[in-house]
Amino acid sequence: MFLGLSSETWRRAVFCKCPACGKGALYKPKSFDLAPACTLCGTSYADNDSADGPAVFLIFVLGFLLVPLAIAFEFSFSPPLWVHVILWGVLALAITLGLLKPLKSLIIQIQHLKRGP
Repeated sequence: MFLGLSSETWRRAVFCKCPACGKGALYKPKSFDLAPACTLCGTSYADNDSADGPAVFLIFVLGFLLVPLAIAFEFSFSPPLWVHVILWGVLALAITLGLLKPLKSLIIQIQHLKRGP
């Protein structure tokens, strides 16, 4: 258990699975939009609203990770500005795209746990 959540809840969040059955997809294929309902168990996702929670978490994570790295990189290598723009821009975009769905899924998993089946 981490943060009071079971390993099953974390697994469902990371793999973006249905909060009820843990097998159906939470999102539409190749999209950041929620599916209307689970294709396997029929659980509706209409009441789930993650709002800006995932974006706020990502801002904190990116700021916490990338700013110290960028400062250390600057003092160690003193690269031109365009290197910083490309390096940190691509890294921030990659981390954002990689973590946005799982963080949104985690918030939906927690909502489902608090609301009950």
